Amino acid sequence: MAELHFELVTPDKLVMSDDVHMVVVPGVEGESGIMAGHAPYMTTLRNGEIAVYRSQGAQPERIPVTGGFAEVSDRGLTVLAESAG
Repeated sequence: MAELHFELVTPDKLVMSDDVHMVVVPGVEGESGIMAGHAPYMTTLRNGEIAVYRSQGAQPERIPVTGGFAEVSDRGLTVLAESAG
């Protein structure tokens, strides 16, 4: 399966930029699992954890985030968070 390009950015730094299997983001309307080929999508984030699955079946890497938003486009998933880590 194709990889999803994922970037997590805060006002201070680029926290992560990598090709991964799936990312679960904590949106205000609930959690959203994003994989390669996902339709364009945007959500405001709630405080919580982003779960990054580097490969299928792997345990997720969890990154705490506060505020911000997530956008899925043809370039992948970009999360702009107020703070992360």
